[in-house]
This record gives sequence, structure tokens and C-alpha cells, in this order.
Amino acid sequence: MTDINLTPQEEQWLESAMMMGKQAGEVLKSYFRRRDLGIQDKGSAFDIVTEADKGSERVIIDFIHSRYPEHAILSEESGDDHRQAQCQWVIDPLDGTVNYSAGLANYCISIGFKVDGETRMGYVYAPTLGEEFYAIKGKGAFGPNGRLQAKATTELQRAVISTGFPYDKATNPDNNLDRFSQVMPRVRGIRRLGSAAMDLCYVAAGWLDGYWELNLKEWDACAGELIALEAGATVKRYREDHGICILAACPGIASKLMRLVE
Repeated sequence: MTDINLTPQEEQWLESAMMMGKQAGEVLKSYFRRRDLGIQDKGSAFDIVTEADKGSERVIIDFIHSRYPEHAILSEESGDDHRQAQCQWVIDPLDGTVNYSAGLANYCISIGFKVDGETRMGYVYAPTLGEEFYAIKGKGAFGPNGRLQAKATTELQRAVISTGFPYDKATNPDNNLDRFSQVMPRVRGIRRLGSAAMDLCYVAAGWLDGYWELNLKEWDACAGELIALEAGATVKRYREDHGICILAACPGIASKLMRLVE
């Protein structure tokens, strides 16, 4: 852990997230590129869950129940436990399931921690890539090469941007294709990485200049959003009618990108 001035509470939250992430990461690595993933549809062929998702989630939830029995949990596969608690863990046990099921290494575990509804800690771990990102509110963001800092890009034509597409893309015309076509001619390149949490962390690290996506869930965005903010990126949730619609970008291009995607 990078030597930063954390309170005992903050240090405990972060150490717990790291322990959960590493344990869950071992589960994911044990299933990775196996053929017995037990892939199931969650309403459509585009939205899936695997045995690895479930195993990773079990490890994390069991840890929280044993260490923090009074805390609430919001997790992708188990949903909201609806406990009334000051503290809540927000978990995506496998962000990038489609990548993972195809044998692509761009997937991660995302763990956020909220106190009174405010995100105070974010942790993202990509097991196969060996990349770890984290932030404590007000204390900065950190990654594989130390403290993270969003880039200083000011021209869209020099920017590399990422995005994603909602699971209902085949049936809902509000599927981001129109925005994609607006942005593509104006930037150096667009990438589709397949993991919202990693997109946000890569903006924080300065590996991407910007990112936007529609119809995310809280577990997709919670940890990565704080990491990007603490790295100095401009981050905005900009619509309320299609899940979480989020933009994260280096400040010099954020408003220009927003005009194209909102």
C-alpha cells in the first residue's frame, strides 16, 4: 500500500478491500479460460453470469459478513440486502463478464465503500493483468505506478476515448450508437474495453483521455468514479432517465466531449 496519511478507519477499509479483492481474484483466475464456466443469460444473450462471478461474490460477501456484520451490501449478482446501515459495500465481483467468458484479460473486481451514502473508498483489481487501483476520498488515487493523475489533453483530436454499449442495445434505440458516430470523427481513437470500472481507472491513470457510457449500475461506477475524481479527472453523471450515464475525462476536454454525448 502506498504510504499515505490515512485514518485508522480508512486504513481498515482499504486493507479489507484489498484482502477481498485478492481472494476473489484467485477464484477468477482459477476459472479463467476454462470451458466449464456455467454461462447463463440474465434476461438476454448480451447480459450473462458465470460460475466465476458467483464464486467471486461469495468470497467477498462471506468476508463482509464475518468482518463487518452490521454493514449493508449492494452487489451485482445478489442485489441489495436492504439493510438500514450507515456503511455500505458496493460490489461488482466480476466487471467485464463478457470479456472474461471469451478468455480476454480485461476484467476486474470493483469494491466501493460508502458512509451515509457518500463513497469514501474505491478499489479495483484486475487479477490477470495484475493491475490494482484505489482511492480514499480526499487522499488521492493510486495505481500500478504510484499516485494517479489524469492527463492534461486539451484537444479532442489528440484524445483516445473509450465507451461501451448497454445490454438492451438490440431493442432500445437509445443505445449510444448515435453518440459514438458523433465522437469518432473528432478524436484520435475510440476503444471499447468492456469494463466500466477499468475505463474509469484508465482515465485516472492517464492511459485514456476520456470515457462515457449509458445505463450503468451503481456497482459498475462506484469505485472507479472515486478513483477518477481523486486523480483530478472531471467526472459527471449527466442523465437520470437511462440508468447511470457517466462521463469521465481530463478537464481540458471534458466539456467538449460532454457536448457530443449528452
